[in-house]
Amino acid sequence: MKIAILGTVYPYRGGLATFNERLARQFMQEGHEVHIYTFTLQYPSFLFPGKTQFSTERQPADLHITRTLNSCNPISWLRTGHLIEKACPDMLICCYWTSFMAPCMSTVERIVKRNGKTRCIALVHNLLPHEPSFIDKFFAPLFVRSTDGFVALSESVVTDISKYDRHNKPKTFSPHPIYDHYGSIHTKEEACLHLALDPHWQYMLFFGLVRAYKGLDLLLDAFALMHKELPELRLLVAGEFYEDEEKYKKKIADSGLTDKVVVHNEFIADSELQYWFSAADLIVQPYKSATQSGVTQVAFHFNKPMLVTNVGGLGEIVRHGKMGYAVEPDSCAIAEALTDFYQNNRAQSFTDFVVKEKDKYTWDKLTAKFVGLGTTIKE
Repeated sequence: MKIAILGTVYPYRGGLATFNERLARQFMQEGHEVHIYTFTLQYPSFLFPGKTQFSTERQPADLHITRTLNSCNPISWLRTGHLIEKACPDMLICCYWTSFMAPCMSTVERIVKRNGKTRCIALVHNLLPHEPSFIDKFFAPLFVRSTDGFVALSESVVTDISKYDRHNKPKTFSPHPIYDHYGSIHTKEEACLHLALDPHWQYMLFFGLVRAYKGLDLLLDAFALMHKELPELRLLVAGEFYEDEEKYKKKIADSGLTDKVVVHNEFIADSELQYWFSAADLIVQPYKSATQSGVTQVAFHFNKPMLVTNVGGLGEIVRHGKMGYAVEPDSCAIAEALTDFYQNNRAQSFTDFVVKEKDKYTWDKLTAKFVGLGTTIKE
């Protein structure tokens, strides 16, 4: 097949770019021709809370990428639509994650479909954002109307799409595949040496951009409840703060955790990620809301047990008591699970189960969903 992908890739950074590049490579590995269309402007700087939108990694030499879409410039929406329409791919995959992108992506889809050949299928990370705004009720249905079919990464997102889909368009769920390209698994000692951490401590890891819905405050409250019972336990917070870091620093100090929390307020480059996960005993995601999370699938790659909160699709993936914990987004519940993990030495049994589960989350399963959906729509 001839496949076009519209979404975030290099030179932009982050999990979405990583996901789309890995998806493209999987299609290419299966023999498909893939062309990626990405942004000349993704977000205006005043809407972006981080330090930079751009990657410091090398440009991927194996991907065919065209920068053409400006999210704020309707002329570029028309230009991108005509460009893809003329290329006449069998399938256009729109990688959708926020209402802000609905106008530009839906415009592109409407133009592309005029060629009578291309089927527009959305890969939907989130139909509705974790931090909602008034534009969602207008823009979400706009995107749903222009799209022929949907692949969602959690059942909860399928439900969200159905609320706005008046024509019962084809839609399917395929779980987030494992991020299997972030480097090797290192020993704890090797990883700690690289990160200048003491390998004698036990480490739980909160990884990724720090935003309010990700619940770092819940984790700090939980840690405060039980840290005296586990004097060798430390918390690693690795990721750029999109929130006010000072309020977290104050909570850490007020809770008596100053010497027990390591904060690395920087975006973690792909090449460094392997060390943070290899150093940790447990990956903790105390989210207050979620659909799915790429962090979970990185944890799979590094064979790490996980503690997640039972929100969105997180509990669909992490089997409670087998490979980790799926608990309520409550500091007491989180503290109880942490205490159980470390006091009862659950690491090895949970790790063994994680290894057994990995085969469920391969990339070929996701690409098969797109191919199958494209065939259904064509018929």
